[in-house]
Amino acid sequence: MDGEPKPALSDFPKLHCPFMRQTFKADKEQWSKHGSKLGMREPAAYLVVNRVNPGYEWVFEDPDTVAVEKLNGTNVKIKTERGRLIAVQNRLNVLDPLQVMKGKAFIMEGVFMSIAKGLVKEDGEQAGEVIGPKLQNNPYKLDLHEWVPFEIAVDRLRYKSFHEHERNFDNWSLWFKDWLHSRYYTKRASKTGAQDKVFAEGVVFYNLKRKAAGRSWMAKLRRDMFDWFYADKIAILDYDKAGREETEDQEKFD
Repeated sequence: MDGEPKPALSDFPKLHCPFMRQTFKADKEQWSKHGSKLGMREPAAYLVVNRVNPGYEWVFEDPDTVAVEKLNGTNVKIKTERGRLIAVQNRLNVLDPLQVMKGKAFIMEGVFMSIAKGLVKEDGEQAGEVIGPKLQNNPYKLDLHEWVPFEIAVDRLRYKSFHEHERNFDNWSLWFKDWLHSRYYTKRASKTGAQDKVFAEGVVFYNLKRKAAGRSWMAKLRRDMFDWFYADKIAILDYDKAGREETEDQEKFD
């Protein structure tokens, strides 16, 4: 629209799943009762099956691949020059850092919290996730918003156990269902004395050597991509982890 500021930074790349995903119908009556709480826009679930998404074999085979907690918030990019914050974007939505009376002031709160922690560079672009009270029902139980740069997440929120088990569908399904606790929340709880656990939304797989070589180097896998995520509330009809023979367009999945 005329008069609106143009995005100065690129959008975030779309991340795909290392497994193939397929659409399975859900019980309509149960969906009408519970679907919105589980993030289902229609009586259907887009689930992983036990087939590798072509081009993502490196997630399973390359020893340089790491698994990092996928934080559950909103993507925000920033740009700084000589210590000045000159651009902030929530995906392609341009934010004015000085617009404090309306809009998304909580995003700026997150960015400035990270500035105070020394997580923002003097010069350059950084991408990260804002988390906190106004986002995704605040799974990390924060009082204020925080912006976590992705390079910090790769360094601090890796799952070391990822390298201790065979990388396959059944192992990851069990891991995600019962053991994929939030590293971010666990680290925070250790400082506050909290004893509870919080499940992570999922993981992002990174391979920095592939990035340096200009090859695909990121993928994602979330808990809500598995059938058991819905099973206690909504029946998923005819799900089979082996999948169907036909291949759906993977670009359509979020």
